Amino acid sequence: MKLQRLIQGRTLLRKPQNDTLSGSTKSVGPEPSRGTTSERTCVVSRRTEPRDALIRLALSPDGEVAPDVRAKAPGRGAWIGVGRAALDTAIAKGKLKAGLARTFKTSEIVIPADLSDRIAAALRLAALDRLGLEARSGMLLNGSEKIESAARQGKVHLLIHAADAGEDGNRKLDQAWRVGGGAHATQRQGLVFPEDRTILSMALGRENVVHVALTDPAAARRVSHAIDRWLTFIDPDAGLEGGDFARGSASAEFDEGLE
Repeated sequence: MKLQRLIQGRTLLRKPQNDTLSGSTKSVGPEPSRGTTSERTCVVSRRTEPRDALIRLALSPDGEVAPDVRAKAPGRGAWIGVGRAALDTAIAKGKLKAGLARTFKTSEIVIPADLSDRIAAALRLAALDRLGLEARSGMLLNGSEKIESAARQGKVHLLIHAADAGEDGNRKLDQAWRVGGGAHATQRQGLVFPEDRTILSMALGRENVVHVALTDPAAARRVSHAIDRWLTFIDPDAGLEGGDFARGSASAEFDEGLE
């Protein structure tokens, strides 16, 4: 039921911001430069997608597979475009190892038992880091009164509610967002964040963050993408062939030119 609430408010953006090989980072880095989005093939589904619609995997020096969701690790990378449930199935059936062996041109590959957990954790960290970076850049508002005022003036481009936010507060701000014209056809209400106010507060370095609003359209796209990317991966209904959110649509705006 909780996952259904999270998916209900999610966006349709699939524009990765990527991560380090270890899955940890101090910040999410500068905004990606504009350019032509290249394509990669998912080693599980064999579908070809824009690179920023996929998640990159890399090999550590000892041959262990690790998430590289920021696509910064050196050397050859492999790409996946399926959700967690599909990835676990592919691991169990040997499909992932076979695909990685083709890509890395070696059979000396070690897939950790908790690979899906590592990917989910890296995507979670990227989303939290992105929120923190936008907060430090002055692109983010919190506090119901400030958000409601900005929303009614049409200044809010993305509205986010903590997982433990009250329904009444959510409805009030959702309505203000629609009245101000910030909501759109694919998102008529705020996105429910997969963490509670405590985690949001820590990510933003502020106290008691229950609701968040992005007032800059580019910042809103960056945050939307980072959160949606995380939700897409942890969605157990994505299936091996990928669902609508797994396919999504990518943009050259988020391409960073790798390999």
